[in-house]
Amino acid sequence: MYRTHTCGELRPENIGKEVILAGWVQRVRDLGAMSFIDLRDRYGITQLVADENTSEEVKKTLEELGREFVIQVTGTVRERSSRNKNIPTGDIEIEISGLKILSPSAVPPFTIQDDTDGGDDLRMKYRYLDLRRNAVRKNLELRAQMAHAVRSFLTANDFIETETPVLIKSTPEGARDFVVPSRMNPGEFYALPQSPQIFKQLLMVAGFDKYFQIVKCFRDEDLRADRQPEFTQIDCEMSFVEQEDVLNTFEGLTKYAFKEVLNVEVDNFPRMPYTTAMEKYGSDKPDIRFEMLLNDLTEQAKGKGFVVFDSAEYIGGVCAKGCAGYSRKQTDELTNWVKRPQIGAKGLVYVKYNEDGSLKSSVDKFYSPEDLKAWAEKLQAEPGDLMLILSGEKQPTINALGELRLEMGNRLGLRKKGTFKPLWVIDFPLLEWDEETKRFFAMHHPFTSPKPEDISLLDSEPGKVRANAYDLVINGVEIGGGSVRIFDSELQAKMFDILGFTPEQAKAQFGFLMNAFKYGAPPHAGIAFGFDRLVSLFAGLDSIRDVIAFPKNNAGRDVMNDSPAPVSKEQLDELHLQLVKKIK
Repeated sequence: MYRTHTCGELRPENIGKEVILAGWVQRVRDLGAMSFIDLRDRYGITQLVADENTSEEVKKTLEELGREFVIQVTGTVRERSSRNKNIPTGDIEIEISGLKILSPSAVPPFTIQDDTDGGDDLRMKYRYLDLRRNAVRKNLELRAQMAHAVRSFLTANDFIETETPVLIKSTPEGARDFVVPSRMNPGEFYALPQSPQIFKQLLMVAGFDKYFQIVKCFRDEDLRADRQPEFTQIDCEMSFVEQEDVLNTFEGLTKYAFKEVLNVEVDNFPRMPYTTAMEKYGSDKPDIRFEMLLNDLTEQAKGKGFVVFDSAEYIGGVCAKGCAGYSRKQTDELTNWVKRPQIGAKGLVYVKYNEDGSLKSSVDKFYSPEDLKAWAEKLQAEPGDLMLILSGEKQPTINALGELRLEMGNRLGLRKKGTFKPLWVIDFPLLEWDEETKRFFAMHHPFTSPKPEDISLLDSEPGKVRANAYDLVINGVEIGGGSVRIFDSELQAKMFDILGFTPEQAKAQFGFLMNAFKYGAPPHAGIAFGFDRLVSLFAGLDSIRDVIAFPKNNAGRDVMNDSPAPVSKEQLDELHLQLVKKIK
């Protein structure tokens, strides 16, 4: 028996009991007459004590110990004289009677504790050591709790957990696929799934009615804090449902997860049309924890001789409450912030609505106090507030204003962690036009159904057609999205035609799905949640890397096992592939 108890288990009621513990040495403190060892496992830390009564054999073994040695200790639980209220086992300690080194350790490259001295790159290289830290392990424990809660809720609501293939056919829409060469079929390739989309629709044709899967997906795309080349999603599909059925079901799942995992009650989720989200929040994933809405000032600000505004397609602003006292240094810093390439604005106009009721702006020579008062009324500004205004082409300016709104929310402490404000964004455009290729692309995917009342516009004005689609957004993060699916073969063929597929191309790519629809396809709809994003939101983290056991870095590399990596010529020959050398 390696242990009778864990390092987080013993309490005063165990005093006098002989126990066996095993774990990692957190630290050793040699005080001469006494030595103390902090022994750690995933459950906690227990203090071990050696004193004048300790055997010479144990003392000799103690001299060999270093950080992260794996040891087994036998001893008696006793009351701790200097109690530690910061740990659950802080009232007791173990008087050592036996000590065995199970596995020695090299000196670790960083300290294995919450306030570690290891940087991100170093900790990713030694991720197996980083995972020993409480802060990281707790994120993975939270992830496990979340998965359990999801399975419990969906199983209780008659969903069938079903696995779908990982080696599938490549599809041309969406992000880039990871492709896998087939040794047995020279010159042909599988793709790793970006999602199980087609297969879950086929399960609806098969009569499964309610499907779910916590599934790995793969996308060969540029990375950022909330993206990884491989990620996990909660993938679901339902038959004989409309949009509202799906929203109610997965609103229920989200509430259940918040209650089960965080013991937090969340309100009902408002529905917000895509156009409202863009016009008032500058984003299709609005953070509704705070107001500071965008307002269109084009009518009020044009035609006054200020060429920047007069030549702009759109002029809009936000009102930062209580910020009229901003210094010139602060407004200049904000101006530089919006000029960053990530934001893309050419400049910033500000108006201070002073406490005495006067208005002071950076464009006073062009606008009278009455003009500025009209802006204040449109932005619902009051004495003490600061109005921030951008102009330019409409969509880029709205996007930049949305980013400025979030930045001001951060600076003013309005985006509080621990406060959760979910909503559904609905009525997305079905299609988006690409100027470079001069064709429409599906905003979600080719199987998304148009709103029934908009189907007649497909032939005449396809750009105005709304999708029967929906996204779940919490605190400005897109947690998941889905849609009602097309289940009518003729409508699906029309959709492929609008997207530029010839009948032959549509058949080659999706023929098996279209054939399946000939055999009685039920009305169906589905959704997928980004599981990594949901867990990081619950954990109060900004990056999904911190809730994944072995993540990739921003270059898509695993620096721990140094992948991706070259393969041998023999492997390439088996796959009938030739290595093309990079041209420097």
